[in-house]
Amino acid sequence: MAIITDARKAVHLVRRAIANRSAHLDVRRTLARLPRPPRKHYRVAVYFADGDVNMYQMRQWYKPLQKLAETWPVVVISRSATGAQALLADGELPVAFAPSVRALEQVVAAQDIRVVLYVNQNTRNFQMFRYGHRWHVFINHGESDKMYMTTNQFKAYDYALIAGDAARERLGRVLWDYDLEARTIEIGRPQADHYSGTLPYPQDDRTVVLYAPTWEGDRPAAHYGSIATHGEAIAAAVLASPRHRLIYRPHPRSGVVDRAYGEANRRIIAAIAAANAADPTAHHVFDDGPDLGWQLAAADLAIVDISAMVYDRLAADKPLLVTRPADPAALIDTGGYLADAEWLDASDADRIIDVADRIAADPEATSRLQGWSRHYFGDTTPGAATARFHGAIELLMQRWNEWDARTVTVADETDEAEFDDA
Repeated sequence: MAIITDARKAVHLVRRAIANRSAHLDVRRTLARLPRPPRKHYRVAVYFADGDVNMYQMRQWYKPLQKLAETWPVVVISRSATGAQALLADGELPVAFAPSVRALEQVVAAQDIRVVLYVNQNTRNFQMFRYGHRWHVFINHGESDKMYMTTNQFKAYDYALIAGDAARERLGRVLWDYDLEARTIEIGRPQADHYSGTLPYPQDDRTVVLYAPTWEGDRPAAHYGSIATHGEAIAAAVLASPRHRLIYRPHPRSGVVDRAYGEANRRIIAAIAAANAADPTAHHVFDDGPDLGWQLAAADLAIVDISAMVYDRLAADKPLLVTRPADPAALIDTGGYLADAEWLDASDADRIIDVADRIAADPEATSRLQGWSRHYFGDTTPGAATARFHGAIELLMQRWNEWDARTVTVADETDEAEFDDA
């Protein structure tokens, strides 16, 4: 068995190396066809060291960053060939490919980057931290109560842009000697200002149920995924109902660690295809597209795992259910919304239609949801979060100018002192 496992790992490594080499050549060819960006043009950089498998972390920021770029030019510094390939294929933001530290130095030297944004905690972020005279700012790739949201790595950044009161309280409970007032800025959820898009089905009287599970996780404490425990029962019940429509949006990493999740995912996708073939008016949706937003706005009910999707939906201020992890080792932070959430146990997954009807008819559930939405995101009026995001960047630019002026003054004084000594 060990020999088979080692052989599979070897094959995987070879395939990955070939894919990376191919992506590297493709990126170089694509960039050669594009006009070179002017020197000292970009003021804001998004540092992304991951490959294409984690592109969901970047894609949710495209629209807010495009809006920001109208004021402050934005470039994505990509360290991975497959990540750069995906970014260039999307074509949503300018891309600088920096696979080596030398290439990274060339990008930094060529541009006037004053604010660097980070969407995750990739270990290669450390290679960018070495550059001073610019603000390093963690913006994350989603709001949640997962343990990831209170990592001590927050201290590595000059600032963190956080969603609201819940994030501030969460960090305050866990991080020692961390100056929340000085190093965090609340911006809400700018992505929620872009929850829109063309629906892939006709608008009718069907109740739309979004099932958006996370992946299985790479350790027991993070076993939040529900595809193999809840998923097939949820899908079967919704697909069997003539009153409902299913939007199934699995995490792109589903099945990466546990084959059972990948197999369950494929069966759900096949069941959706079979249901649509049996009833062409059903228009059930398997959604693996890059855009996230229309699903959250269109669904009458969302069923999600413990993940950022809970809070993406909470920002939409519409009914949701959270699947309860089947693994008792999975850590659940009950200090926030999850203490008051509507939970779905695996044993109740096949009764999802009844559960959905109950929630829709419960005014107290609606009131609780609205209260938690304000607690996590503050003012959710359309445009409010975008204004706060832009305000945060403007504030950082002002502080950059202040510190740059101090640096110049100190340098001039030092030069004068050296001249006097001479």
